[in-house]
Amino acid sequence: MSVAAEAHGGHAPGAHPPTAHASSRANPVLLGIYLFIASEAMLFGSFFAAYFFARVSANPETWPPEPYHLPVYLALLNTIILVTSSFTVHWALHGVKTNHRPALLGGLGLTIGLGATFLLIQIMEYLRIGFSPRDLAFGSTFYGLTGLHGLHVFVGLVLLTIALWRSLRGHFTPQHHLGVEVPGIYWHFVDVMWIVVYVTVYVI
Repeated sequence: MSVAAEAHGGHAPGAHPPTAHASSRANPVLLGIYLFIASEAMLFGSFFAAYFFARVSANPETWPPEPYHLPVYLALLNTIILVTSSFTVHWALHGVKTNHRPALLGGLGLTIGLGATFLLIQIMEYLRIGFSPRDLAFGSTFYGLTGLHGLHVFVGLVLLTIALWRSLRGHFTPQHHLGVEVPGIYWHFVDVMWIVVYVTVYVI
């Protein structure tokens, strides 16, 4: 190798450039999902801002404004269901890390079932709640927030279903399981956001 080649990093003319160094502290896939979740949190933040603006502007003596009523206890049931699903998805992730296949499959299956139940209850709530997105700013912001979250639950269910399908085909090992971990992280975010939505819309 010539002296000139050594001066330019030890590569002869025409050779491929060296492989870029990857940080050993942050997996790029996990970093990507965390950045995506941060952007989603800002999206939810804009919807919360609209909700609070509508609430302050209306300034009613009671909230929600008459004659609207929210099914607080049904929403509480949904909250319990979704919080439980965080434990089942954690069980699945622990199962894949410890090479415990029944825990992986059972955890994913239970999480999908709980998430689907959550969506079904939310649809039933929409059908019986007695107002629509066209009814004042309250109706628009209520459906905006809960609908946005419901969309995220649906996306999470799609990701978890793909993870379950891949698990059944034996795609994951204790060393390689990002296909389970990434949907799990996303699902935890969905759960946390629902707690915030529930407290903001149904409780406060």
